[in-house]
Amino acid sequence: MSAVLPSTVPVAVKAPGFWKRARHNPSFMIGLVLTVLLVLAAGLSYLWTPHDPYDINMALKLQAPGGGYWLGTDPFGRDVVSLLLVGARASIAVGLIAVGIGLVIGTALGLLASARRGWVEEAIMRLSDFGFAFPAILSAIMLTAVFGPGMVNAIIAIGIYNIPTFARITRASANAVWGREFVLAARACGKGSFAITMEHVLPNILSVLIVQATIRFAIAILAEAALSYLGLGTQPPQPSWGRMLSEAQTLLFQAPRLAVFPGIAIALSVLGLNLLGDGLRDLFDPRLARKR
Repeated sequence: MSAVLPSTVPVAVKAPGFWKRARHNPSFMIGLVLTVLLVLAAGLSYLWTPHDPYDINMALKLQAPGGGYWLGTDPFGRDVVSLLLVGARASIAVGLIAVGIGLVIGTALGLLASARRGWVEEAIMRLSDFGFAFPAILSAIMLTAVFGPGMVNAIIAIGIYNIPTFARITRASANAVWGREFVLAARACGKGSFAITMEHVLPNILSVLIVQATIRFAIAILAEAALSYLGLGTQPPQPSWGRMLSEAQTLLFQAPRLAVFPGIAIALSVLGLNLLGDGLRDLFDPRLARKR
């Protein structure tokens, strides 16, 4: 009697989870570590700093690293480490609020343009084109001329600059979803445009918006540093990495470290957020990683 071979039963292969895939993505992990360090630095500054960042002591100005001042002091005798820690607050605050403004308003406009089409879409896209004509620095200069310099005006300027970007990305991504079969089925069932947008379109483009928000966060930190460097952003006595660079430019040959340390802080923060965004893009859409 011939032996009966056991039948082959197909076994479902479970896709690896997000964090399991993330651990094998160097870009994501490096970006995550640098971003967490940025957040921890800002959070630590609320609880502890080596010295008072607002304490001016001209007798201690331009001290070299050491003697209780790990990175030395600035031209006003303030501890550089304390200034860097507190300066991280301004970068995160401006980035979060400005990107939040662009994300909320821009996403709403993009979803509206995609759902309504016609003249509504055309009007929103032309307004977006008009918004691209006013970059963050130019907008901040205009706001400063009317209302004076300050962090609030910098946040508004950067937020306005982010709106057209999110509107265009949202509209393009939503248009692709509106042509999918499940959306056509929802329309056939009698669902309205608003219900389809909230239940089907928005959840399917969230990953794109998260990646874009991460990248725009990095750009917002750069914009805040540039505005503070020009004297249009965060105002004294609030520490800011951009203003630290501005104050150090006349001392490049006498104390170059005063420009190096805030420059490194800005570079690492922007690098971390860009790598995090790049890693998230690969994790949300593995096809992009395979094409590289």
